[in-house]
Amino acid sequence: MAKNAPPRWDRKMQQRLARGEAAALGELYDRFASLVHSQAHRMLDDETAADLVTREVFGYVWENPNAYDPKEGSMRSWVARLTHRQSVRRLREENDPRDDPDEDGNGLEERVHRATVAARADYIVASMPAPLRAALELAYIQRRDYRQTAADLGVTEDEARRRLRLGLQLLSTAHTRPLEGMSPPGYGRPL
Repeated sequence: MAKNAPPRWDRKMQQRLARGEAAALGELYDRFASLVHSQAHRMLDDETAADLVTREVFGYVWENPNAYDPKEGSMRSWVARLTHRQSVRRLREENDPRDDPDEDGNGLEERVHRATVAARADYIVASMPAPLRAALELAYIQRRDYRQTAADLGVTEDEARRRLRLGLQLLSTAHTRPLEGMSPPGYGRPL
């Protein structure tokens, strides 16, 4: 397979969507709905708005399957980009400075930045190798120390520390660089 070629599933899914297969949309929804909803909810901090963004993203995918360009990345990355854009659009509409002439937009931009970093962190955790994710979940969600994490994972303490350190290093990039799934601003047609 050529370098940077999309996975076979992505190509087939796009073809099925382009043919108008409703079952393909259902399969895509089953695979990515939790990603879309959690990313939108994290950015908007509103369950109803996250539900709406989820419907809008999958509606857009259904109506515009050819907007996905396999050369630009995975279907997952495309869906994450669409979610990010639609969530940012909603944030900006919600906080339109024309509604409040005294508002300079700085608060909104900070909120968009924080939401973007949070979405990047979610994406990084979701796409990191399972052993790193499992170690982070044990240590930071279940509050295990590295010794308990090692025992739960059945690895040495050194290996547990290595996994935790690497997982945290990956997470730290959420603040510093654009995410593959969210970067090119002109990707595809706008939502």
